[in-house]
Amino acid sequence: MRVAILGGRDGWHASRLREAFDRGGHQTRFVAWGSVEAGIVGDAERFGPEPLAAADVVAVRGMPAAAPEANPLQQVIFRMDVLGRLEATGMPVINRPRALEIAIDKYLTLAMLADAGLNVPRTYVVQEPAAARLALEALGGIGVSKPLFGSGGRGLLLVDDAATAAAAGGVGLVYLQEFIRHEGWDLRILVVGDHEFAMRRVAREGEWRTNLACGGRAEPMAVDAAVVEVARRAAGAVGARIAGIDILPTRDGPVVLEVNAVPAWRGLQSVVDADVTDAIATEVLRLGRRGG
Repeated sequence: MRVAILGGRDGWHASRLREAFDRGGHQTRFVAWGSVEAGIVGDAERFGPEPLAAADVVAVRGMPAAAPEANPLQQVIFRMDVLGRLEATGMPVINRPRALEIAIDKYLTLAMLADAGLNVPRTYVVQEPAAARLALEALGGIGVSKPLFGSGGRGLLLVDDAATAAAAGGVGLVYLQEFIRHEGWDLRILVVGDHEFAMRRVAREGEWRTNLACGGRAEPMAVDAAVVEVARRAAGAVGARIAGIDILPTRDGPVVLEVNAVPAWRGLQSVVDADVTDAIATEVLRLGRRGG
């Protein structure tokens, strides 16, 4: 099969995926987001560059972020439009564009998880300082401020006053979530088709965020079937076949914090015996053969 890896060639994950596809005798090409193009000529819709247009399956290995000097909203919308139009032509895109759209947006993800009957943190998204103050009061005077878009724990702040929350949220939008006290660790479960892989993420000393990108460490962790089922339901709620689910065990049951539809697995691979990259490549090819 001809596989287009969309999102750039640099980095551990991209190179490992290419190695896995190459071992199977597949033709792998990298496509940078900035090179994506589309057009309508006569009654035909065309896409570029050639490795993208000629692919049998597209594996998305990076979210469609915009260049710093560009109009970010225009670029992100166009890039997601192209993925949707490619899928409409019958091109398998993994994960599906709609799953990517949901998962990139923390509020929309949370709403879909709640619709699926999963436990999620109490959350408020407001646009005025007075509303931010009321939201913080409703959360008990302390909350987690998050960017609406983002991953890896970047931009997360523990706040106890509305002014800080408003400043952290950026211009015109404040995303505030309840702070659920924990024992310094949470779970990351990677769902890959019919398989799952799990680890415990342990925060470094003095840090409440457990993200590996914030200095946390990965530890092996056996999880029971009930927690795995929660992870599967979370992935299903956003429509992702490959997803990283962050779960916080509590006395009231597992709470789903986030769903990542372009998950990293380098830390996870360090604490599990199975070849995670091979499982992901196998799932991409399987979905490609069946049409997504």
